[in-house]
Amino acid sequence: MTMMNTELYIDGRWTAGTTEIENWNPSDVSDLIGLYSQASADQLDEALAAARRAQPIWWAAGIQKRHDVLMGIGTELMARAAEIGRIVAREEGKPLAEGTGEVYRAGQFFTYFAAEVLRNQGDLAESVRPGVEIDVRREPVGVVAIVSPWNFPVATPAWKIAPALAFGNAVVWKPANLTPASAVALTEVIARQDIPAGLFNLVTGPGRDVGQRLVESRDVDAISFTGSVPVGRGIAASAVTNMTKVQMEMGSKNPMIVMDDADLDLAVGHAAGAAFGGTGQKCTAASRLIVHSAIHDAFVEKLVVAAQAYKVGHALDEGTQIGPVVSESQLTQNMDYVTLAQQEGAELLYGGTRLDRPTEGYFMAPTVFAGTRNDMRINREEMFAPITCVIKADSYDQALTIANDSEFGLTAGIMTRSLSRASHFRANMRAGCVMVNLPTAGTDYHVPFGGRGASSFGPREQGRYAAEFYTTVKTAYVAAGTPE
Repeated sequence: MTMMNTELYIDGRWTAGTTEIENWNPSDVSDLIGLYSQASADQLDEALAAARRAQPIWWAAGIQKRHDVLMGIGTELMARAAEIGRIVAREEGKPLAEGTGEVYRAGQFFTYFAAEVLRNQGDLAESVRPGVEIDVRREPVGVVAIVSPWNFPVATPAWKIAPALAFGNAVVWKPANLTPASAVALTEVIARQDIPAGLFNLVTGPGRDVGQRLVESRDVDAISFTGSVPVGRGIAASAVTNMTKVQMEMGSKNPMIVMDDADLDLAVGHAAGAAFGGTGQKCTAASRLIVHSAIHDAFVEKLVVAAQAYKVGHALDEGTQIGPVVSESQLTQNMDYVTLAQQEGAELLYGGTRLDRPTEGYFMAPTVFAGTRNDMRINREEMFAPITCVIKADSYDQALTIANDSEFGLTAGIMTRSLSRASHFRANMRAGCVMVNLPTAGTDYHVPFGGRGASSFGPREQGRYAAEFYTTVKTAYVAAGTPE
């Protein structure tokens, strides 16, 4: 299996970087996917200058052109979902079905925002002054820097790139170094469209060098970032110097409350899926399961059975439900959390071990801890691992208090048959997305996504709310002419 390209894409051309990195398959560490270019500071500056030149050309091309380009990108991604999804699975480690689904969803982001291009309408307002007309409309913010993570290497950049282009902006994209093949595949689809040279640029490289220079650049008008809280805080500090607009999605510690009146089998299925799906490497994963004491023991017993039933294996193997952890360093961090949990007094009920498979990879058993408290580090810090922790609660009020006791607030869920509890939870859970009788993971592409507290900063992503970040509002006052 080979890639068509391993290069950077700058000013409408594929070009080699100054250095290269090795890209290995986490399901089989003997499988070298390729050597991928790393950009120099000069190449990043070239990309920024090209984006600055291309942006007004793209804006002037008009809404039909932008619609057609985005529709073309989205249609190709959906048609090639299985092919590109295989690249995602091979390099990131998620099962093939999940990789395919991710690419298809990325296509839907582009087709959705293709339609939004045609709906980008302004407003007319009456002035308090006679003889004055007011026109309010949205214009592009300019050059957008996109910094994306490795866990959704096609979908996350898609939901940033699509609105950026839809609203007339130029893009300089720095993806995570762990998933360069997916970035190249998405870029090849975008590059095939009839767009101005420099409108879209792929610049790979380490965050400490290329990423930092990107977010500090005065040629950047807006920064959209998804990643960790420490990196996000650093980006915000860098951006404020230039008064650059910032949108950030960061950490999470998502709770799922399971009440004594819940459908137990449904609750276990949703909890396990949200905790272990994608090897737990989702910002929406359910890592805190807050379970009513009346059903606690029965729930935990069934949860362990569910964890044991998952098939952990090579991402490309048929039947694999949980792929490998993305890298050796991530696996080491996961195992450190297992040790920490036991040191804090948590009871390991299942998992917590590295698994041997026919190929050497970073495989880890789904892991269940019980007897945990909300003040333990394993319940305060985002682990990004197939690990979930059960916390016992004696009432709904106590469960809600525990759920809200976090610096994060991305997603949260409740399993209950009670309409009054569900309604109260929706109103009082301090999270950006709340789920009732659903997993905490899984959101739609046409509605806003984001959190509260340390989880998010700036305007929401996705849906019509994306316009708040990718555009700036202009209010025009015009004196009406006097009839001759």
